[in-house]
Order: sequence, then C-alpha cells, then structure tokens
Amino acid sequence: MQNARNVLTPDSLAMLQCIAQAGSFAAAARQLGLVPSALTYRVRQIEDALDVLLFDRSARQARPTEAGAELLREGARLLQEIDAVAHRVQRVATGWEPQLTIAVDGAISPHTLLELVESFYAQAPPTRLKLRDEILSGTLEALTSGQADLAIGVAVNASNVAGLQQGLLGETPFIFAVAPHHPLARAPEPLSDATLLQHRVVAVADSARGDNVSMGMLGGQDVLTVGSMQAKVQAQLRGLGCGFLPEPMVRPYIEAGRLVTRRVERSARSIRMHYAWNGTPHGPQGRALQWWLAQLQSPATQAALLENHHHF
Repeated sequence: MQNARNVLTPDSLAMLQCIAQAGSFAAAARQLGLVPSALTYRVRQIEDALDVLLFDRSARQARPTEAGAELLREGARLLQEIDAVAHRVQRVATGWEPQLTIAVDGAISPHTLLELVESFYAQAPPTRLKLRDEILSGTLEALTSGQADLAIGVAVNASNVAGLQQGLLGETPFIFAVAPHHPLARAPEPLSDATLLQHRVVAVADSARGDNVSMGMLGGQDVLTVGSMQAKVQAQLRGLGCGFLPEPMVRPYIEAGRLVTRRVERSARSIRMHYAWNGTPHGPQGRALQWWLAQLQSPATQAALLENHHHF
C-alpha cells in the first residue's frame, strides 16, 4: 500500500478537482485524455493510501463524500500555494529577497512607517516584510546579531561596527516632562539632580539582550520600567514618574496641558537618529533593501519618521 505523501501529488490533486468539476468519472476522463478505467484506478490508489472513500459512486454523478470535500478544499489551497511558491521563486531570481526584516525604534513614527510599507507593497514585490519593535541599543543589536536587515532609528553610532553602513535621519529633541499634578510640576526650576533623585523616573527597557543602555537615569533613583516609548508616555501622563520624552511624540499633550515641560540643570538632550543596514558600501543589495534605502534618503521621509506621531 502506498503512503499518503506519494499519492497526494499536485497532479493527483488536480485530477480530483477535475472529477468534482466535471461531475462524473467519464466526463473527467474525456477532459484528461484518459480511459475511464485508468482514472478509476488512480482514484482507488489515493483512497487506499488514505483509507477513505473520496467519491460516492452510488449515483451516476461522482459526488464527493465529506472526506472527499475536505481533500478537495485542502487540495485547492495546496495547489494555490505551489503556484505561489513557483511565482515567488521566479521573482526572487530577479533580485528580490525572500524576506526583509526591519528593526524599528520606539521613537520612530509608526504612521510614516506604515505609509512606507503601503508604498512598498504597491510595487507588488515577492518579498515578505517583518517589522520588529526595538528600543535603544536593541535596534542596533537586532542588526548586528543578524535578526534584522535594516534598522530605522538607531540612537547610537553604528559607523564603527564592522559590516554595517549607516545614514543620518536627523535630530530628535528629548524634553523633561511631567503630568501637571506631579510634585515636580511646581518645584523651582532648574530642577537639580538632588531634587530629581527624590522622584521616580519612568524608563523604557532596552530591548538589547546584552549591555543595556539607560538614558536620563540617576544612580539610586526609584525607577518604573516599561516596555515601550508609548507606555512611558502613558505612565508619565498618569503622574507615575518623570523623565525625558521625544518632543514630537508628546507635543499635543504639552499643547493640551496634559504634560508640562520642566527645565533641568542637566543640559537638554537631543539625540541623533540614524538608519543602518548590513552590507559593504559597494556590495550587492537585494531590490527590497535598495527600495527602502532610496526612501530613507528623502529629507521629507526622514522628517516624517521623526515628527509624524499624531495621525488622525
């Protein structure tokens, strides 16, 4: 007895589809250019291997049994997938990567990123996209560990990392902000380190697995650690702590009076954001990566990635 994998070939699945559509073995045999007995024999081989009856032969029509209907449904899906794989392989041969993974920092505008994704899909590429949310040095680590092909929003300098290229997105100002009901909202400015030490800071967990980078924290300060920049904003809106936030992300909350900015003795911070990718300057690049790098060179796109945080 043959095993199921040997009889469930694309050819035999297409044959079963033909029988179901033609409505009888005789009509299907004519369409396939086979004698009816040969067609019946091939169907019996499949039935024997699966140990099921696929067609009800009690009527003149070849009506699929429940098991037969299920095989036809799954068979149609498998045939579509085989066609899709063939199409993808043909397209990959033209220089497109099978998959492109992009690590995206929490300070990057999700709206602008998804607009870029939409434009990318408009090219009808065969490349599957995978987006990874990362924070601080985790964005770069995803690239250096081979888990990402492109990183958008790298806050640390990657130009000295072997095998990486980088481009500048721009500067993101970080401002010190608290909720209006937070004690620091009424404390005299500029706020000293000694004053800040008495209050909890909200920090975003670095998504890197190794040495963590923490920004704007003092040794010995109480800390609430959250998993994303959006969660940090929400925690500070509730007055759960203080800390530096990307100015473009919180501008509407400041304008609405839901957050207040405070001057601190430490110098105001502005972080240079980069994008980085694996590869040598003149090495071969896949067409998907080429497309993304071309978009990231646009000053308008660079500004939108850093600024466009509020999209209604």
